[in-house]
Amino acid sequence: MPATIAAARAENSLFPIVLSIVAAAATGVLWAYANPIQLVPGVIQWRIFAFLPPLVGILLGWRSGFICGYLGTVVWSLLAGTFIPAHSLIVDGIMVGLTGLVPGLLINPAKQPLDRAALIKIAAICLGVGLLMVVAVSASLAYLGIFPFWWAVSYLGLSDIVPMLIGTPLLVVPALKILKSAHPSGFARF
Repeated sequence: MPATIAAARAENSLFPIVLSIVAAAATGVLWAYANPIQLVPGVIQWRIFAFLPPLVGILLGWRSGFICGYLGTVVWSLLAGTFIPAHSLIVDGIMVGLTGLVPGLLINPAKQPLDRAALIKIAAICLGVGLLMVVAVSASLAYLGIFPFWWAVSYLGLSDIVPMLIGTPLLVVPALKILKSAHPSGFARF
């Protein structure tokens, strides 16, 4: 019986990598086409799916969270027509990738229960990494002459931080239950 479980876990070792790439593609598409609330019409939308990179990071591991955020940003910027190589590939991609990486490093549901304290910690982590991301991305946009810094901070903060702060703690427990029911023998985090 233990050999069967070990074989099943070995088969599932690619699961988080593949799922993080699928989640990245879905994230980019959702950010490009499923943001109905326009904060600045045609430019900045309330990114209701901004919780996906931190959620993927917590559930599947910090590398998976980074992949989801980084590739999701690249896919989104290409689909939305806002791709700027230096900004999208370096600053925006890396900083949004960190919104998946940092929660995945600090929260591991296999090692700690997702109780009320953990959910509050997840919200605090999302707030902190979200603020860091918004400041860095806003500085890049200001440096490139696209938006004034404080203007970008306010609108990007509303766009990204609010959905991460609410969505990640709200959805992490049901998402974990779905993953556990799909893989009762467990899977490796990546």
